[in-house]
Amino acid sequence: MIDLNDLRAFEKVAATKSFASAARALGLPRSSVSRSIARLEREIDARLFQRTTREVALTPAGEALLLRCAGLLSELEEAVAQVRTSKSVPHGPLRVSAFAANLLAQELPAFLQRYPDVTVSIDVSNEPRDLMADVDVAIRLGPMPDSGVVATRIGTVTRHLCVSPSYIERRGTLESLDELAEHDTVDLPGAYGRPRCWTFTKDGETKKLEIPARVSVNEESAIKKLVVNGAGIGVLSAHCCRPALASGQLVPLFPEWSIPPLDVNIVFASKRELSPNVRAFVDFMKERLVVSENASPSHAASRQ
Repeated sequence: MIDLNDLRAFEKVAATKSFASAARALGLPRSSVSRSIARLEREIDARLFQRTTREVALTPAGEALLLRCAGLLSELEEAVAQVRTSKSVPHGPLRVSAFAANLLAQELPAFLQRYPDVTVSIDVSNEPRDLMADVDVAIRLGPMPDSGVVATRIGTVTRHLCVSPSYIERRGTLESLDELAEHDTVDLPGAYGRPRCWTFTKDGETKKLEIPARVSVNEESAIKKLVVNGAGIGVLSAHCCRPALASGQLVPLFPEWSIPPLDVNIVFASKRELSPNVRAFVDFMKERLVVSENASPSHAASRQ
């Protein structure tokens, strides 16, 4: 008879494409996961995975088994999880990865008040992470890749092309978007060392500019401080730059050009395996986090 624990180990290896990641997600030694897969392969008399030095891939037999068992296993585990978590009180550690500390900082105090027994560690990043091994839940900007994780859209964020008055005084006023190439910019690092693309639209016209950043930094609040202090021109999300725009520390450039807002997604590994802490955080953020361009000045620009 096939052991359900072996099927669960099989599904986790298939999802993570790694015996080590599956073991971490299940809280088991890697050797136990390997034994489960070997036992399952003996039971069905078929090889389920092709193993290489870099990745574990499903064989045709493995794909067929995953297609048949995933739904049944999901329903069973979800039923058990609902019974277990319905009476559980969130407590203990919660690991959160967020694209910007400012956004999370606005709402986290209320979460901590609601759940006083939860402790939170925050990783500020918008990079892909192994959500089964590195963090419990993540907040991400923009389109989500098909990576096997669950992504729920919880709002949008408008971004603004900003500059400090001191930079304009030093370098002069810009008359057109094309002049951006002649100026210093501060931006997030681009993929594979390439400049990120700034996209602007106006009255059906679209401009895309790739401008090498004078300064690149992978955290938005640092970009804001650099732009406020005159290091260059930068793109900032509304929640980050709105106070500085209101106080005059920053001014918007080319407000007649705009871009559709970026989606804000909350991402977690699996609906059926949510711990009480993750479930509470996901529900709380859906309830509280409203990031909308309607609360921003009538200007938006973004590097994607």
